Amino acid sequence: MSRKRFAAGAAAAVAARAVLPRLLLVKFRRDVAALNAGDHSRLLAAYAPGATLHFAPGTHRWAGDWVGRDEIDRFLRAFTAAGIQGEIKGLALSGPPWAMTLMVRFDDHADAPDGRRIYENRTVLVLRTRWGRIVDHDDFYADTARIEAFDRELTALERPAGRAAD
Repeated sequence: MSRKRFAAGAAAAVAARAVLPRLLLVKFRRDVAALNAGDHSRLLAAYAPGATLHFAPGTHRWAGDWVGRDEIDRFLRAFTAAGIQGEIKGLALSGPPWAMTLMVRFDDHADAPDGRRIYENRTVLVLRTRWGRIVDHDDFYADTARIEAFDRELTALERPAGRAAD
């Protein structure tokens, strides 16, 4: 291989790697905008069939591990039913495109029907992918006690309770 071809290939690889975070940020922001509007299908499609979502521990309706697309679908349905609105604040990634790890800063909140803010939190999502699909998803919340307090508030507002599958 000539030096020119090698240099051109290396330059293309560097350029692709530089644009990938921006493309992923645009994609995830679109997915979250749809989620905020009540449509979780775009986000659900990003998960591999056997993916696992590990959510903040505790005694709230979202606690624990959600394994497989059917369970992740139920999780996302409960998330949207609770009226949670989120925003991606940043994204970092590592690894090759076929086995990336993404770290996403995700801030979320929810308001009561009267407009009162009843929940607000900061999260870091760690997503491990294989060939463009999420296979493992960990949520790390700044304050897990806020999630439990939010769950109690939702119960008081008579929004659906229990593990989202029920």
